[in-house]
Amino acid sequence: MPRPKLEVADIFRTHGPAYRRANVGSLNLAQLRVMSAIEACRTEALGGHVAACTKCNHRHIAYNSCKNRHCPKCQGPAARDWMAARSEDLLPVEYFHLVFTLPAEIARIAYWNKRAMYGLLFKVSAETVTTIAADPKRLGARVGMTSVLHTWGSAMTHHPHVHMIVPGGGLSPDGTRWIACRPGFFLPVRVVSRLFRRLFIKGLMALHHTGQLAFFGDLNSLEDAEAFASYLAPLRKTEWVVYAKPPFGGPEAVLAYLSRYTHRVAISNHRLVSADAKTVAFRWKDYRIKRGDRMKVMRLSTDEFIRRYLIHVLPDGFHRIRHYGFLASAQRRINIAKIRTLLGAQTAAQEDTPSAEIVPLTLREPCPECGGPMRIIETFRRGEAPRSRAPPRKQAA
Repeated sequence: MPRPKLEVADIFRTHGPAYRRANVGSLNLAQLRVMSAIEACRTEALGGHVAACTKCNHRHIAYNSCKNRHCPKCQGPAARDWMAARSEDLLPVEYFHLVFTLPAEIARIAYWNKRAMYGLLFKVSAETVTTIAADPKRLGARVGMTSVLHTWGSAMTHHPHVHMIVPGGGLSPDGTRWIACRPGFFLPVRVVSRLFRRLFIKGLMALHHTGQLAFFGDLNSLEDAEAFASYLAPLRKTEWVVYAKPPFGGPEAVLAYLSRYTHRVAISNHRLVSADAKTVAFRWKDYRIKRGDRMKVMRLSTDEFIRRYLIHVLPDGFHRIRHYGFLASAQRRINIAKIRTLLGAQTAAQEDTPSAEIVPLTLREPCPECGGPMRIIETFRRGEAPRSRAPPRKQAA
């Protein structure tokens, strides 16, 4: 895919310093670190290497990436590595996709309580599916799932939801049988939605009772227990959105789908249209349109664009991809091997993973001039200049 003409990094480098000065005291340390990382990504500030083609005289400098999980340019390699590891977990069964979304009234509380509320969303969505699937009247099995947190909508607004990928079946309570769900049907969505609602409100009340929630602005009054209970009362009766998508075409389709979701950020560089000191324009999908072209162009003030991007920065150390049930990390390999045996499937071959400390001399990307192999001939650290004379990679092609 060609390099986009405009990147989030360009906007941050040009307008980020002024934004930080105007919002002193309003940005947390994690947000400031994300801005700095994106601004420095693939520039001389992070060091890099000089690569030379073994067939022609082409040379170029490639600067190191920041590897920050919120950087649009760093998610491709991270997603490929993650997907390669997950391919070992795929089973020859149907897979289902569930989406758990917080109501707008709850999302307002989550805006100021990201660690507690996002953690609760993960916990309750997994508990909901695990509980219903274990019911002998439903499936009567111990299931496994991979959950991915997204906090944005297409317009970069705050819209926290969890995407969950679930194999269509589970282990029997004694672990000796694989119990498959009905073809094309996993669990009744209305039952899932109502248990999700009950468990989440229960967990939310517990967070409030233990003083783990903070309230600001027009939500200040919710610090009072009675006011908080009154605020939640209507939400006990409304239908919460749990979306169940049809089963995937097969394990390969699951991998392709996950590769689009696991390492997304609030907006990709390819959606950006234009930017200047006053406005940023980007493409977005209007899901309110049921038929026809949903793609539109939105224009935000530059400060508002940066603000929306930064509200999706996760708390330090918070994992946005989690595994539950028989896919939980502790027993995952043992459980997968057992299930493959029960299904009569061949165990996936495991390849030796190269040491992360060894930098390969021959690069994966071929020469942009002749297609020949590119080899690293020099590396340089942060703040250093390369001894070899060569143009930056983006200018060399």
